[in-house]
Amino acid sequence: MTANRDDFRADLDRMLKRLLDVLGASLLLVALFPLIAVIAIAIKLDSRGPVFYRCRRIGLGGHELGMLKFRKMYGDAAGLPLTVREDPRLTPSGRVLAKTKLDELPQLWNVLKGEMSLVGPRPEDPLFVEVCASDFALILSVRPGITGLSQLAFAKESEILDPLRRIDDYYERFLPQKIAIDRLYASRRNMSGDLNILVWTVTVVLLRKDVAVNRKTGELTLRKRPAIRELAAARPTADDEPHHRRPATALRDLLRMLGLPRGAPSPMVFD
Repeated sequence: MTANRDDFRADLDRMLKRLLDVLGASLLLVALFPLIAVIAIAIKLDSRGPVFYRCRRIGLGGHELGMLKFRKMYGDAAGLPLTVREDPRLTPSGRVLAKTKLDELPQLWNVLKGEMSLVGPRPEDPLFVEVCASDFALILSVRPGITGLSQLAFAKESEILDPLRRIDDYYERFLPQKIAIDRLYASRRNMSGDLNILVWTVTVVLLRKDVAVNRKTGELTLRKRPAIRELAAARPTADDEPHHRRPATALRDLLRMLGLPRGAPSPMVFD
């Protein structure tokens, strides 16, 4: 009987979450349509190329999805799917979109299609998922989201990455903590928690406040110290998730897949 009740609650929770996604994404698309139209016009006016582009990401069940974004780069831009704060490939409107995160708005369409959720783990690049496959198993059991604990915790990621060894820094310092936070979300996900994350997201977007995420409980609070200090204080230890003990060969494999020599300075950061 208890098992049946638990299954019913889990099914009800999934139904309510999907209902929230459909209603929320639909309302936001309608309400933000004027802004979306203005952004689309700005993109077309300052450079040639499509208004949207799709990023390769890994979603629910390990299936690849095309995460929709507003185009931020010139139409003939080439290179790895990485950007820097002053990346010359960015268009004038693209620089504004990158800074304000408005390039993420088209992902509301991914939500309507059922590929993403309003709240969930940030979908990661296939390269990192391949290198850390076992660590992503739990994370990939839930739909990825436009916003979530790791998105709030690392909202200013590009500003605090080591500029001389960005890929190394991301893999060694940022990715382990993102994985731990996203695993925490996936293991404890519920509707009340999702609603709380949405409220905090509005706080970040409208009030321009920085949010801190408790690495053990997932509790959200206003950040009281610089992000770089908080990140350093939360460095993974030997008792953390398996990824944190992954041998250095995994990083070398990743860099090899990216076509970069181990230890070489990289001016790029995963977008």
